[in-house]
Amino acid sequence: MSERGNFHIRGRILTGPDREADVRDEMWVVDGRITFERPAGAREITTVEGWVLPGLVDAHCHVGLDAHGAVDEATSEKQALTDRDAGTLLIRDAGSAADTRWIDDREDLPRIIRAGRHIARTRRYIRNYAHEIEPEDLVAYVRREARRGDGWVKLVGDWIDRERGDLAACWPRDAVEAAIAAAHEEGARVTAHCFAEDSLRDLVEAGIDCVEHATGLTEETIPLFVEHGVAIVPTLVNIATFPDLAAGGEKKFPRWADHMRRLHERRHDTVRAAYDAGIPVFVGTDAGGSLAHGLVADEVAELVTAGIPPVAALAATTWAARAWLGRPGLEEGAEADLVVYEADPRADVRVLAAPRRVMLRGRMVR
Repeated sequence: MSERGNFHIRGRILTGPDREADVRDEMWVVDGRITFERPAGAREITTVEGWVLPGLVDAHCHVGLDAHGAVDEATSEKQALTDRDAGTLLIRDAGSAADTRWIDDREDLPRIIRAGRHIARTRRYIRNYAHEIEPEDLVAYVRREARRGDGWVKLVGDWIDRERGDLAACWPRDAVEAAIAAAHEEGARVTAHCFAEDSLRDLVEAGIDCVEHATGLTEETIPLFVEHGVAIVPTLVNIATFPDLAAGGEKKFPRWADHMRRLHERRHDTVRAAYDAGIPVFVGTDAGGSLAHGLVADEVAELVTAGIPPVAALAATTWAARAWLGRPGLEEGAEADLVVYEADPRADVRVLAAPRRVMLRGRMVR
């Protein structure tokens, strides 16, 4: 691991989305922290030049998980390093069966905000991922995971119901109301995996804070999200897999397969409608299940393809995402977590796929 040094960062430092007010020509990193005041006295300073963003955020990422469940520490380390080298320096781990607290002691790995382990209905989620329980136990498990996590709890809001042969909500309304209230009492926010349409209203009216995927948003539920201030993390790079999932399950569950294809076909329109209505949209890849890590640039590009303006898509993985998660960006006195690029990412978000330098806690790690 590289030693912490002192740096003079020059070029275009993008501290926010405003093209004029939020751009600086230089800043310094001294003893691992950002300052916009030139340091006094003689000291060895390394100059770094380029276009600078705060460390990117992946707000839906599963370190410590693969398609079969929890993985060992060596695999978790590789996942975290892959994300880091792609410029992702802050992760909201939206559910993991593995204990990754040891990562907090590693200064060369991204920061992780954990949601504990998924909480799902019995036989209504991916095997080995979640606590699988019934509604009468939901409050107790939510309190448990709220205390284990870092201010978030993750519910599975819907999944395939084998009797119906289609996606269906997992929890009765009274159960989610009690569970979300319990989480808030514990000081945690609540998010939920939701693909379909019919799980959304109950969750939002019960006070949920965020919905993952949100492919089932409609003209009827979008205003409800706006009214209640509920954010979404669309994970479009994951939604791109729906046709393959549908093909694999069509013989057994044709109704479900057709539903998944329809959700996929309107995915970009759904996200654009949500953004246009004023729903907060944040970047998440859903890496760590069946998807590879390091896909944050691809997800930003997908948001732009959906019709979100490039600067807003950047904000969804930088300034706005960090503020939403309660973490600083490029601010006076903040720890220096930043990414340097050769060109302006506001002009072409595909620049994010090729970071020139990555600085984590004031150390140049790439």
